Amino acid sequence: MTIGVTPTASTEVVFTTGTSATTAVSDESLLAEIAEGSRLAMRNLYLRHERRVFRFIMRMVGDRCLGEEVLSEVFFDVWKKADNFQGRSAVSTWLLGIARHKALTAAAAKSRSFESLDDAPAMNVVDTTAGADAAMLDRERTAILRRCLEALSPEHREIIDLVYYQEKTIRQIADLLAIPKNTVKTRMFYARKRLAALVEAASDARPETARLH
Repeated sequence: MTIGVTPTASTEVVFTTGTSATTAVSDESLLAEIAEGSRLAMRNLYLRHERRVFRFIMRMVGDRCLGEEVLSEVFFDVWKKADNFQGRSAVSTWLLGIARHKALTAAAAKSRSFESLDDAPAMNVVDTTAGADAAMLDRERTAILRRCLEALSPEHREIIDLVYYQEKTIRQIADLLAIPKNTVKTRMFYARKRLAALVEAASDARPETARLH
């Protein structure tokens, strides 16, 4: 099942379900088609990136209803401004830049806390080697990790999200956040250090729980 777009009388873009979408076309080609008014290309781009963009937004606004509103605004901007894309970054990075700006604005107005990272990508930050009681230990790791991620500053949580969940490079993150690459590296170092300290402190009573690499 795919996500598509249909026009309304007010010229707004509405995302709806549709038939399966091709994934062979590049993001750049889809944007070029969107700039020419292709609703099929808009539907396919939305399907390809909606999930990650929405999760990225959710970590910044912490409210599902608000997150859905921001997501709609992001892709409506894409629909209106696809011809503004100049190819200086990956399309996925460009989308996150739009999402970040809109989410920060929405979060500031709503004063919501960030939502924790998804378990699977977040667990890439820690050692997931399990012992004999693997299922129980995994649940303990997940609970500890959630609490520790929530205790990070928004700045540190954002950098971990971009590296481990969005899988962005140092250069891409620097472009997205408009900061020097060395600042990205420094911020990531201290984010990992802080997370490691939080995990270690929370794991004192559970010696087999995860540690950072």
